[in-house]
Amino acid sequence: MGNLLKVLTREIENYPHFFLDFENAQPTEGEREIWNQISAVLQDSESILADLQAYKGAGPEIRDAIQNPNDIQLQEKAWNAVCPLVVRLKRFYEFSIRLEKALQSLLESLTCPPYTPTQHLEREQALAKEFAEILHFTLRFDELKMRNPAIQNDFSYYRRTISRNRINNMHLDIENEVNNEMANRMSLFYAEATPMLKMLSNATMHFVSENKTLPIENTTDCLSTMTSVCKVMLETPSGIVLQGGLEEAEVAICGARDERALSRR
Repeated sequence: MGNLLKVLTREIENYPHFFLDFENAQPTEGEREIWNQISAVLQDSESILADLQAYKGAGPEIRDAIQNPNDIQLQEKAWNAVCPLVVRLKRFYEFSIRLEKALQSLLESLTCPPYTPTQHLEREQALAKEFAEILHFTLRFDELKMRNPAIQNDFSYYRRTISRNRINNMHLDIENEVNNEMANRMSLFYAEATPMLKMLSNATMHFVSENKTLPIENTTDCLSTMTSVCKVMLETPSGIVLQGGLEEAEVAICGARDERALSRR
């Protein structure tokens, strides 16, 4: 993931000189099939962010249950509070899988010969807009996740309870919804400080490894060109579009770069 951040934040002397019209970009016939696939995923992104922002957690119930281990009523209250939250966390995780597949399809379209990444972004502006929306969603999701420690606390309590009941040969109904394999994958996902950015990094590395005949520069140039164009647009009065999303993305990316620089000192 560190290499991906380097690509996204590296300085480029000669920025591409073209304008991405994020407000009015419409898919051409050549873009439409991929655009429809990505759009079907992105249409759920706002509800995912709203649901995550509204996530309150079951901290009080869990605390009471831990402090009173022999109180069956409090144990049941905590469990009943956590279970629907785990189902919500599963929805977020499953969306990340859909987004990962969407990103790989998008990269395939924006890096394939005979055009350069710059030419692709200029010619296929509707796909470029969807690329920007994926980056924006990624940063917003991770920001909300980092601000909410209840997510990992709730899931840790869920896993401990499931493990304890498994030792006692008890099967709970929610295991039909979130089985052990799914819980393991979700645990790895939420253990990341920035799980969606990690997903984006993994998707990019998987795309590169699966397309060995494609020069790796096509992929890295696509990422850096996209970021550079957005940076140039933000530096011009008419460049702030997408309801401020790109501005937030630029700030977040630069913040990540500054944090990495400080950590090296």
